[in-house]
Amino acid sequence: MLGCALEDYGVYWPLFVLIFYVISPIPHFIAKRATDDSDAASSACRELAYFFTTGIVVSAFGLPIILARVAVIKWGACGLVLAGNAVIFLTILGFFLVFGRGDDFSWEQW
Repeated sequence: MLGCALEDYGVYWPLFVLIFYVISPIPHFIAKRATDDSDAASSACRELAYFFTTGIVVSAFGLPIILARVAVIKWGACGLVLAGNAVIFLTILGFFLVFGRGDDFSWEQW
């Protein structure tokens, strides 16, 4: 958000990474719903979901770099967006590591 809101940068193109934040967990949700066998170490559906999620995350990091490279945004705004990407995606990863297993944790505990 700072990459857009600060007066020195003043363009709102970096806000398009918000789309990647929203769609990044969707392949995991679909794969989790489609495969009920949690005992299997790997499945094709789960691997495909990992592939799509990786592509979405790489695209979220690539978009601000491309925008800065073609001089649509400044490099300072690009750095702020990349730092925000790291924080957001690590938060999403942490959420899935804590609540994704389903062993001991439930929503009622929190």
